[in-house]
Amino acid sequence: MHEYSIVQALLTQCEDIAKENEAEAVTKIIVKIGKMSGVEPHLLEMAFNTFKEQTICHTAEFVLNVQPLTIECNQCKTVTELGEIHYKCPQCESLDVKVIDGEDMYLMTLEME
Repeated sequence: MHEYSIVQALLTQCEDIAKENEAEAVTKIIVKIGKMSGVEPHLLEMAFNTFKEQTICHTAEFVLNVQPLTIECNQCKTVTELGEIHYKCPQCESLDVKVIDGEDMYLMTLEME
């Protein structure tokens, strides 16, 4: 389960940011997870709750925002958020598309005291 290593890296990043800002606690962490990032939101949350106890994030609220896959058609330039994972333009049915969002995971917001 690679979510454990992702959470450990996330908690280390949060601790480093908190130290840089002389914070005593992290109160809220907001993460954006792309639908095609390879990260399972439920497992990530479970891993976060397992590892947070020994960190400055032990009381933090953990918010996961799942980002749908967004593509842009290179033929007709239509930008589409896809409900299902089909790398095909729903407008012109071209397969010549590029992914513009939904494949990554980002730390979006960190609230501290």
